[in-house]
Amino acid sequence: MAAKTHKSDVSTSRLRTARIFRGLSQAELGALVGVSHQFIGYIETGRKTPTPIIIEAISACLGFEPSFFFGPDLAEFRDDECYWRKQSTPSTAKQRALAHGTLFGLVVDYLDSVLRLPPDNVPTIASVSSRDDIERAAERCRMQWGLGIDVPILNVTRAVERAGVVVTRFSGNAATIDAFSRPHRRSIIVMNNDKGSAARSNFDIAHECGHLVLHEGVAPGTPDIESQADQFASAFLMPRAGFVRDFPRPPKSTWNKHYWDSLFSMKSEWRVSVAAIVRRAFDLRLIDAASYHRAYKYMSASGWLRGGEPVPLQVSEPEIVPACMDTLRLHFGMSPVDVASHLSMLPETFSQVTNIPVETASGESGQKCKVIPLGPRLAQRGGVQGQLPLNLADDKSGR
Repeated sequence: MAAKTHKSDVSTSRLRTARIFRGLSQAELGALVGVSHQFIGYIETGRKTPTPIIIEAISACLGFEPSFFFGPDLAEFRDDECYWRKQSTPSTAKQRALAHGTLFGLVVDYLDSVLRLPPDNVPTIASVSSRDDIERAAERCRMQWGLGIDVPILNVTRAVERAGVVVTRFSGNAATIDAFSRPHRRSIIVMNNDKGSAARSNFDIAHECGHLVLHEGVAPGTPDIESQADQFASAFLMPRAGFVRDFPRPPKSTWNKHYWDSLFSMKSEWRVSVAAIVRRAFDLRLIDAASYHRAYKYMSASGWLRGGEPVPLQVSEPEIVPACMDTLRLHFGMSPVDVASHLSMLPETFSQVTNIPVETASGESGQKCKVIPLGPRLAQRGGVQGQLPLNLADDKSGR
């Protein structure tokens, strides 16, 4: 069989995704490479054939090996299949985040092909029509994941990843993006690493989890689904049975410092913001509308609603991908540099895509490894508090 020409081999989706990931327009990439923006556009639509030298130049500018652009087309993340935490996100910021998600999805697909990641265990509950429906959906999700219905979740990221959803964080993108999720055979939640607040991060993850549970087959942007996802997050993180038990009875007069301190103590235990606690108390009618309004004004005047709440929490980091990297190194002698090379990414690009530090010391191999046979289910590490057992599906420490 005759060899394919460059024109049929070049993946337009790979070039487009890599360029957008770098935040470059066609004109900006053309200026860096020394060609017109029209020529870059022609390459991205398959109308022109780039020479090997141009591919080398593009690769150097974008942080990929030349072979990257001759792989199969990518399963691109599309705006119309992703749920955005903030609907007002500008289109350009969305496109760059989607490109990042696409490249991260490429990494996850590779890991899925060589290791047994936790199976999908996300319940799907359709046609919710009331707040009680959402409360029951959150309780069912917690019960299915072995989290109980009256205790805090100490590590929300771990609980979600144990159910087969891969979580990642990105940095250096747009401050207008909080989080987004893509439901798929292997669902992915993408978080903004620059948001800082662990309580906000926990709520964002639970919100995106709400989309995966409640909105299978529901188009993003459909009215009410963001409100439903917020309600799910609140019920999932603060189940009514445990919350009603732990919420301190408010004083009849103005809330004093002692009472606010008791709410911050509850924040430490339940790992959510005091603002979320107060809102949940109002939704469950533990406080009346007047108390909620006064509390909201006090929190706003104190600067707490802008991310300045006292008693900061520790951010729970994604663990599936780092655990996979540990397993590849331990069982197959494969470093992150090897994985990057297998995917035709330069090490620095791979690190930006995955948030995995990539060592470039002499002890690391940069040679491509052969395809790894499917590994055994990830065996549990024992013992250290807070350390993720590799067998995420059986780990109970997400609670």
